[in-house]
Amino acid sequence: MLSVKETRELFRLALPMVVSQSAFALMVFTDRLFMAQIDALHIAAALGGGVTFFVTVALFIGVMSYATALVAQYQGAGQLAKCPRVLTQGIIMAAACQPLLWLLGWFTGDLFALMGHPPEQVQLERDYYYVMLAGAFFGLSKACVAGYFCGISRTRVVMIADVLGVMVNVPLTWALVFGHFGLPELGIRGAALGTVIATAFTLCVYAVFYFNRVHRERFQVLRSFHLDLAILRRYVRLGLPSGFETFVGAATFNFFLLLFQSYGVAEGAAMAIVFNWDMLNYVPLIGLNIAVTSMIGNAVGARDMTRTNQVIAAGFAIALGYSAVLAVVFVIFRVPFMEVFSTPEEDFSVIVEIGARMMIGMATYVLADAVILVSSGVLRGAGDTRWLMNTSMSLHVLMLATQWVMIKVLDYPPLVSWWGFVAMLLALAVIYLLRLLGHRWRHPDRLARVMAE
Repeated sequence: MLSVKETRELFRLALPMVVSQSAFALMVFTDRLFMAQIDALHIAAALGGGVTFFVTVALFIGVMSYATALVAQYQGAGQLAKCPRVLTQGIIMAAACQPLLWLLGWFTGDLFALMGHPPEQVQLERDYYYVMLAGAFFGLSKACVAGYFCGISRTRVVMIADVLGVMVNVPLTWALVFGHFGLPELGIRGAALGTVIATAFTLCVYAVFYFNRVHRERFQVLRSFHLDLAILRRYVRLGLPSGFETFVGAATFNFFLLLFQSYGVAEGAAMAIVFNWDMLNYVPLIGLNIAVTSMIGNAVGARDMTRTNQVIAAGFAIALGYSAVLAVVFVIFRVPFMEVFSTPEEDFSVIVEIGARMMIGMATYVLADAVILVSSGVLRGAGDTRWLMNTSMSLHVLMLATQWVMIKVLDYPPLVSWWGFVAMLLALAVIYLLRLLGHRWRHPDRLARVMAE
């Protein structure tokens, strides 16, 4: 049953996260818009390098981001002093992960050439990827800190930090890409460097709120700066499956993207533009997903399972309503949306034709995204991360194998591959919904194990 109170609360928490996630999307959007002022090859390279970076850090980001659920559960249980200890364990893990990421990057940089990309594109992708990887610690720490503030229901802090970060990122990236304000003209490396610097700046903004006197005293922040093995074990036990789920989803998506780009530069650029517009739907839903995770985690910590039903109903009402409107917009304005990214002095008609057809597929799967993200937010907040990992990994690996056969073996045309991707998302939405409608994830014994340290 839809509760007005819970809908308002979810909207209150979700709206700042929508703004926050939209700010991040704006950062990515402007990066690629700046690349479009150079040529289509730079657009494709920014997408390939950026997604490959995310795949490299996805496992660690997935673990760090589970701070939202952990902190919300401790707050719901009234154990406020444990909330900042979660953040401390996250920062310790982030510092330990950075050397490992550098080692992974040493091998991953060869992936672009192995996927058959043109040599000039490979070099651009590597430039973007290596700069982003050099500052990975800031991104991991930011994911953990943002998760902390979401867990204690202070999503406005996340919004303020991310908006200020974008206000630094956009002009800085413009200056670094094109060489303005006396800065060197770094091209695609400047786009990546601007993102790293802006992320570090965002952490400084978070620190202002974290060490605020009221917050510091309420949560006993100054007593949290130590290794807490009980919380660390629980963080890893619940967060690692969430990390693997994020990693496998991102990895298979990236391999699909790289496979699709092997069709050619036009197809790769079309996909980059379509996914840019997809962020209008996906990024706000990620904000809603985080808010749902926080509210469900709080209810689980307080042992209030009646509230979970109200949060679920509110989540679906908001997500499906938003995505349905956007799906119609994507279909009606698919050609003008593609033409926004027209590059100077190049024939853009082939890219527009391919991308406009792909936009119809995107309009089909945005409702599936709504179901997937609300359902996964609920299950993650309730600690059902193992099921999410197993299901997501199985379906994504199946999708990737199918795409390899379609593209590399059967040599199907691009749109057949694209509709195969759409079908996978629809299937994932149905399976997630069936799990949510069941009762295993909310059984009292299972929830007791989730809360155990």
